[in-house]
Amino acid sequence: MNFKNIKYAYFLGIGGIGMSAIARYFNHLGIKVMGYDKTETNLTKQLVAEGIDIHYEDLADKISINHQLSTDNCLVVLTPAIPANHQEWAWFKNNGFNILKRSQVLGLISEQSKTVGVAGTHGKTTTSTLLAHILKQSHVDCNAFLGGISSNYNTNLLLNENSNENIEQSVMVVEADEFDRSFLTLHPYISIITSTDADHLDIYGEHDELKKSFLDYANRLVEGGTLIIKKELDLIANLSVPYITYSTKSEAGAYASNIQIIKGNYHFDLHFKGQKIPELQLGIPGLHNVENAVAASAACLLLGVTEDELRAALLGFKGVKRRFEYIIKSDNQIFIDDYAHHPEELRAIISSVKNMYPDEKVCVAFQPHLFTRTRDFVDGFAECLSIADEVYLLDIYPARELPIEGITSKIIYDKITSKKHLVGRQELLDMLGQSKPKVFCTLGAGDIDLLVQPIKDILS
Repeated sequence: MNFKNIKYAYFLGIGGIGMSAIARYFNHLGIKVMGYDKTETNLTKQLVAEGIDIHYEDLADKISINHQLSTDNCLVVLTPAIPANHQEWAWFKNNGFNILKRSQVLGLISEQSKTVGVAGTHGKTTTSTLLAHILKQSHVDCNAFLGGISSNYNTNLLLNENSNENIEQSVMVVEADEFDRSFLTLHPYISIITSTDADHLDIYGEHDELKKSFLDYANRLVEGGTLIIKKELDLIANLSVPYITYSTKSEAGAYASNIQIIKGNYHFDLHFKGQKIPELQLGIPGLHNVENAVAASAACLLLGVTEDELRAALLGFKGVKRRFEYIIKSDNQIFIDDYAHHPEELRAIISSVKNMYPDEKVCVAFQPHLFTRTRDFVDGFAECLSIADEVYLLDIYPARELPIEGITSKIIYDKITSKKHLVGRQELLDMLGQSKPKVFCTLGAGDIDLLVQPIKDILS
């Protein structure tokens, strides 16, 4: 498909992080971009400021009247989050429009370039954003479709303005999403797999089915490509493509050694293909991010990034919005916001904060995401939250799901062994106003981020 022949691109669910990156890309190509989303957010406001038309009510058959769309001039892009009874979606289907899933469009965009796909049940957003940042700061450069807002660039779309001159040799970084098997539309030149922990069991049913899907993704490498995979994953035994392992726990094809925390920052030596690059410093906190940095660095070195370019880019990386993001960082107050919504993500960030501030009481507020995920991982959530000294537990954020009888935040609350509170939003703010914990984190993938500014005001 030649997108330059399209006059209009209409997005159903345009405010999603993956959808908005593609919307921005089409807008960059000069295509008229418009679409629907359920609610207005800071991201949709930015899209509007960039010239994209967005509305927040289901227009049904009024779409054509408002926008003069036809099957000849319009591509419709769909997110899986749109419900089956959405009237605009029905109108487009009934009138014969070309409708593609977000993953299909991303596959079409990336197939002409040298694609680097980053997959994993967690770690993929930070790893892909760091990888793209290193490439942008090097002579290699890249285009990138990211699953989060880069703090360095304040966007989820990075563009190599010179890539059209030799598009087949240009590098494109994409976040390869396992949800709904979306990543199986990609054909990467380099793949990274960070993790294959059980998740999205509402889609896959069993953990083994999820791992089979990751194996299918791993085997989609183009000829001459390379897979970079975490050494500890059991997927390795079944691979049929060239691969390099990476680790922070033991020697591997790429690994970190001499890992130290100096004044709150992580320092390490990188080993890759018999080469040692000493005394690298990462610009963001967290031992799990050192692991992400090893994977990203290995990919960038394969693509020709130099040691000096790598060193400077790692130090200058500011992270991703809502990924171990410092909202307040001072001698008297630490407030961190993170998107963590899986038990292993909670374990990683809470453990990292405990290690970085060993003499302080660590308090967290967590909003569970999805009824099915809460049901499937209740024991894991309780275990990982219990690492914190004190937990404030909010109601479940339903996202695309309807309630499930008997599944509430209380089933996690009952199993937490540390000090705990089951709270509503205002109750949380009131309690924080009284206790003002010195080290505090907001965690979750729902709308807990709407509390960040009020909490910041209280703790400041």
